Amino acid sequence: MSQAVDIAETVCNPLWFADRYDPGQDAVHFRWLPRDVHRTATFLTDDYLPAGQAPRVIRRGDALAVGAPAAPLHFIFHSAFCCSTLLARAFDAPGAAMGLKEPVILNDLVGWQHRGGTARAIAPVLDAAMALLARPFAPGEAVVVKPSNVTNGLAPGMLTMRPAARALLLHAPLPVYLGSIAKKGMDGRLWARDLLVKQLREGLHPFGYKVDDYLGQTDLQVAALGWLAQHALFAGLAGQFPERVRTLDSEVLMAQPAAKLAALAAFYGIAIDVPAAVAGPAFTTHSKSGAGFDGAARAAEIDAAAGVHADEIAKVTFWAGKVAEAAGVPMVLPLGL
Repeated sequence: MSQAVDIAETVCNPLWFADRYDPGQDAVHFRWLPRDVHRTATFLTDDYLPAGQAPRVIRRGDALAVGAPAAPLHFIFHSAFCCSTLLARAFDAPGAAMGLKEPVILNDLVGWQHRGGTARAIAPVLDAAMALLARPFAPGEAVVVKPSNVTNGLAPGMLTMRPAARALLLHAPLPVYLGSIAKKGMDGRLWARDLLVKQLREGLHPFGYKVDDYLGQTDLQVAALGWLAQHALFAGLAGQFPERVRTLDSEVLMAQPAAKLAALAAFYGIAIDVPAAVAGPAFTTHSKSGAGFDGAARAAEIDAAAGVHADEIAKVTFWAGKVAEAAGVPMVLPLGL
């Protein structure tokens, strides 16, 4: 463990990022990440961050005892393939806010949960993780966290623990979501089944299916149920926190980028330069490849995927609508931004 002098230096400096949590040691691993590294990394995971750096490992209680400054904290919860990374990048606005893209420390808590961690044990660590993620990168800045969608089951607890936080619930229309998975081939279909396994462990499927039923479904049917499970969760959040959450469809965002970004910034209470953000790299380059990209390019990509898989997507979308109707899950979420 770090010496006491290093604890204060580390925890008070947000460039020492709260990267991982080790439940065996009840310790946080801090990783040195300057703002330009945050900016260029697609996600805050080992695949996209510089290798070879030794973390500073500090016990959770020692880290919290420092009493580091806390910024206003807000969230972008999402159901994947819906421009969430784009929005997080748009809140990299020095002097106003910083956007954090899928911090792994939250994924670590989900993994712990799946290995048998109890809600009673995980809750104080989730609270600590949010406190450490909320350290401002500069005076007066807010922090906007875009968790991975595998952490969506933690969203009710996160909003309960942070009564001042607001959240956007972002999703793609179901046909767009299915097209995104289909165009990725086997990798996309495996991803959808892996998400199903995680959601079933967390009891997030209110559809009445048994394990054998899922085995008999096609990959895109499984993907549609994963989307519906997230929609059900988002609808529940909208009912539980009506003043503090808003919902948004990715295609509406891309059709009205300035209006929707301005509305979201106002909802969060963050003063960003909306025209500069819309003209900047968040909206003009691909979040993952860095190549030039915009709403027209996204629409062309969606149309290409839909063309190849149109028959299957149409049939699964129709079927999913019937499943949603039977389960009482709205296909259109309330509280639109």
